[in-house]
Amino acid sequence: MKYNKHLISIITPVHNCEKFIAQTIISVQKQTFSNWEMILIDDCSNDNSIKIIEEYLKLDKRIILLKNNENLGPGITRNKGIRVAKGSFITFLDGDDIWFPNFLETSLNFCLENNYQFVFASYERRDESLNPKLSDFIVPQKINYSSLLKSCPISCLTAFIDLRKIGKLYMPAIDKRQDWGLWLAFLKKIDFAYGIQEPLAIYRIRKKSVSRNKFALIPYVWIIYRDVAKLNIFHSTYLIFIWALNGFIKYYVKN
Repeated sequence: MKYNKHLISIITPVHNCEKFIAQTIISVQKQTFSNWEMILIDDCSNDNSIKIIEEYLKLDKRIILLKNNENLGPGITRNKGIRVAKGSFITFLDGDDIWFPNFLETSLNFCLENNYQFVFASYERRDESLNPKLSDFIVPQKINYSSLLKSCPISCLTAFIDLRKIGKLYMPAIDKRQDWGLWLAFLKKIDFAYGIQEPLAIYRIRKKSVSRNKFALIPYVWIIYRDVAKLNIFHSTYLIFIWALNGFIKYYVKN
């Protein structure tokens, strides 16, 4: 297979995902690109997530399970996976989301054939039972640091990074929006991240999804602007309004 010499590391935090984790793992095993390692990090689940994962471990040596001794949250848990990742490329997939079979192959080809260092793809939005929930989210063709401050179209489940050129960076130690903080760090080092307009994944919208509740997210977005991006209070206030408007359009207008 073309480019199969490159190892891709997949980082998957797991916390009480027993309803979905098997589908997530199977979506990785069905990839048309086969040279991957899937690093699952259990963040103190108290359901049957680990038992389910261990069944797949027995049959597929590409799957690796790490366990936190205490609940650390998704950002720090993903960082643990980033540290041990051996791949030339890295990508992320949460324990309740799903990739289409061509996600890895398409993302890798898009990177290598265009000499891109950071790419991300469009995705479908469905409910917990995988019924259509909202219209497909189609990403922009490219985004830079300044644009990313105003809105974050890069989902954690389709971000794909060439570590050979950028190097490893880590998510900030904040409770939410850690992935956004990491994308900003990458885009301080490179000019653009490039989008794939074809949907290559399914984002499962949970019943209690925080991402749709913009008021609940405002304190975490404020931390991104003030503590991660180091912006002054006036610039941060301006960007909060722009971010909220873009979020409203993303979830309630284009659907």
